[in-house]
Amino acid sequence: MDEMLLERFQCSLIANANEFGVTLTGENIGALTKYYALLARWNERLHLVAPCEPEEFAQRHVLESLVLLKFLPDTSQVIDVGSGGGLPIIPCLLVRAELRATLVESSQKKSVFLREVISQCRIASRGIVVPKRYEEVDPAKAEFVTSRALDNFLQQVSTLIRWAPDESTLLLFGGPAVREKLDEIVTGYKEFLIPGSEQRFLFEVRK
Repeated sequence: MDEMLLERFQCSLIANANEFGVTLTGENIGALTKYYALLARWNERLHLVAPCEPEEFAQRHVLESLVLLKFLPDTSQVIDVGSGGGLPIIPCLLVRAELRATLVESSQKKSVFLREVISQCRIASRGIVVPKRYEEVDPAKAEFVTSRALDNFLQQVSTLIRWAPDESTLLLFGGPAVREKLDEIVTGYKEFLIPGSEQRFLFEVRK
């Protein structure tokens, strides 16, 4: 990948991390840059994310994903549903050394990519890829369930909440339409505005 693009990605991470409440070490930035390079290489074939400039990927995808870390204790066990290109959980695994996650992704091709990232970034001991629809998976014991890009998300929210482990907390990314859906199906939740956005939220739903 073009070194200039990687440098732009790194500069954007550094310049905007504080706005997102994220602290990044040099090691973190190196790991996130490796992930970005891998995703860019695979993206033309698999359409993991919409094409975007390095600065947008750094902010809209990576730093937004890392907002999760405010809600996840160091040794949390997470189930990430609809992991796709690895967002939001891969950046979190790269930055939080004690975090463990199960990545549930129904696309076999995207699951191959996720395994490649986990291997290349040396987090295989903390990340497991399950290449199935989440409804076909027995939800392991986990304190948290995350989801950012699940297909047909609005139609899936009710099922996803029912499927989540008892006493877990769901951390769901979305906009006003997700809020409206949650108003219909749960008695209470919290919402947090994503930095730099007027319409993107992280919703916290305690089961």
